[in-house]
Amino acid sequence: MNLWLTVIIIGLLTLLIRVSFILLFGVVDVPSWLRRGLRFVPAAVLSAIIFSQILLTSENQLDFHWGNERLLAGVVAVGVAWRTKNVLLTIALGMTVLWLI
Repeated sequence: MNLWLTVIIIGLLTLLIRVSFILLFGVVDVPSWLRRGLRFVPAAVLSAIIFSQILLTSENQLDFHWGNERLLAGVVAVGVAWRTKNVLLTIALGMTVLWLI
């Protein structure tokens, strides 16, 4: 019973946090320093997801050696993204390199 109660409370709190941004948007004036900081949230979250998938093994150990196929494909994807600035090409070539390795 405690487990289900905890899950429900956490779910409700998560819902309230997400809905608060929608309901309060335009009603509350957000300070400029907070607005500037919130611009970086998507990039930070995406980076955390990508780097953890590329650099961590299934045992949560860092894997920086050249035998890490995901790392090699990620390096290729970064190079393609930097050179072309084309998201679809970056994804396609990164996935192709990973598949070929």
